[in-house]
Amino acid sequence: MHRVPLRAAAGLAAAAITLFATAANGAATTSPSGASSPSTTTQNPYDPSYGHPYRHGAVPTIQQNQKAKAWAASHPTNAATTATGPETLSYGGGIDGIGVQSGGKSKVYLVFYGSQWGTQSTDANGNAKFTGDPDGGASVAQQMFKGIGTNNELWSADLTQWCDGAGVATGATSCPTNLPASQYISYQSGGVLAGVWEDTSTASPATASGHQLGQEAVNAAAHFGNTTAAANRDAYYVILSPHGTNPDSYQGQYCAWHDYNGDSTLTGGAVSSPYGDIAFSNQPYNMDSGAGCGVGFVNSPGTLDGYTITLGHEWHEMMSDQNPAGGWTNNTGSSYNGQENSDECAWLSPGTSGGAANVSFGSFGTYPEQASWSNDTNNCAISHAIINHGTTETVTVTNPGNQTSTQGTAIGTLQISGSDSAGKSLTYSATGLPAGLSISSSGAITGTPTGSGTSSVTVTASSGTASGSTTFSWTVNPSGGGCTAAQLLGNAGFETGSASPWTATAGVINSDTASEPAHSGSWDAWMDGYGTTHTDTLAQKVSIAATCKTATFSFWLHIDTSETTTSTAYDKLSVQVLNSSGTVVGTLATYSNLNHNSGYTLHSFTVPAGTTSVSFTGTEDSSLQTSFVIDDTAFNAS
Repeated sequence: MHRVPLRAAAGLAAAAITLFATAANGAATTSPSGASSPSTTTQNPYDPSYGHPYRHGAVPTIQQNQKAKAWAASHPTNAATTATGPETLSYGGGIDGIGVQSGGKSKVYLVFYGSQWGTQSTDANGNAKFTGDPDGGASVAQQMFKGIGTNNELWSADLTQWCDGAGVATGATSCPTNLPASQYISYQSGGVLAGVWEDTSTASPATASGHQLGQEAVNAAAHFGNTTAAANRDAYYVILSPHGTNPDSYQGQYCAWHDYNGDSTLTGGAVSSPYGDIAFSNQPYNMDSGAGCGVGFVNSPGTLDGYTITLGHEWHEMMSDQNPAGGWTNNTGSSYNGQENSDECAWLSPGTSGGAANVSFGSFGTYPEQASWSNDTNNCAISHAIINHGTTETVTVTNPGNQTSTQGTAIGTLQISGSDSAGKSLTYSATGLPAGLSISSSGAITGTPTGSGTSSVTVTASSGTASGSTTFSWTVNPSGGGCTAAQLLGNAGFETGSASPWTATAGVINSDTASEPAHSGSWDAWMDGYGTTHTDTLAQKVSIAATCKTATFSFWLHIDTSETTTSTAYDKLSVQVLNSSGTVVGTLATYSNLNHNSGYTLHSFTVPAGTTSVSFTGTEDSSLQTSFVIDDTAFNAS
């Protein structure tokens, strides 16, 4: 579902109350109708999702559920026949081509939404902590997501049964046996936490709408540099509202939900994204709801039991139903209709079959989690074997042979070709191309060499889920006896919108003109600016003709910072030149947060002999961002 249900009030029944299942005590039975299939059921008007379609599978309070049961008894439904039973999940066919987070590594970004979180500092584990977090939920959330896929934990392994993409039929209740591994969710080894951001630009609304929460997720994608659909295919933004707020009126109704920006039923409407589809969740500070949202559900006092359970619940559901309801949901027409894998196992009492339990994530800690429904074992699985599926997708790139050209003379188009074992289309990139040459996304290398010498060129082709490469040499001979003065850098102002022929860490090439506008044009290189421990790099090889005697390297640089010190360089940018062996032959300059300026400043340096590449390296410490923004570079030889 989109939402984690609210627990029943403590003390209503001696037997454990289990939501989305049948309780032991008839007075507290909580098996409401979920979001119903229009062809088989009429929606129960007492369901919390009635009039709020994005609240998929939300569980009502006990009092509301009793009204729902009375209504359901007088309005019987015709449940569909299923392969294994009323809890069986089936595939929804995908939305925008997305069903599950298949193939890649899940990237979880924790977004602490609003100035109410207070002043940020660092705890003993290197996590962000906040003065406005009385229960310490922030540190625990970070440790939990760091720990997923460590210590051989098998709580998350049930996800490895789910798949999407070509060959998976809408309505399927299991995955075809011939799918490549890239179409399954992989076991998430080594943790999934990808970034943390406290957004203090404004206060979190007292009652944020679904649209506002989705907009914050889109803002977070820009902040973390995930500005393409490909970058967000495996991304998930957890929008954590602060203590004392009531996002989407969760109090007394539910404990969390997940969705994606394109859901038109969000309160306030769908959220426009220039970065592709954005998966996100609404994670209230649900300790404020006490036992209703899981405080003390597994442990005593268990203040954060419900917090980690709902964080894990929504992550499981996002992984198996990334753009609801294009992934795996219940379409049986039973009382589970419309629910997702974690909904069907919500609030099962510890010690019972499929009940919530403490899960050890090794050095990252032990946290309460709940089970999720597993089609292949036909039960709520708190532990599941890791499944290795299908064939391995491979990409092969044809080597074009070593190349020779002449400085100053345009080359004929060199078309690189490749193939993918799964038949997917390929996108090409290259490193090491001689200055003046570039490669298109379709694999065509064109241009006019501006320098001379021999380069080692590597062309990579990617399907998005697999990649392959080939390497060859490219020799550019001098055009004559003298030096032809030339600017040797390719894509010097980053206006192609991609890095090549630069090599850069993810998110450096930037077109966010509102946050960090370019010196000229629409693109620049935005290094660092995360406010957490981070390193960005940007580099390009150059080929200087032996007949050229001098060379200068210049660039425009803007620095802004949230550091307030006037004496300590916490965040730094080094500018270096290297030789063909990769050895630094000179550090041209080092800048820091102390050099912040309101606009761009031009910097120019004479380059030492033996230079074959230029490099920028930006490093940030654990708090308070510094952004180093570079544009309009030039490497002039004469």
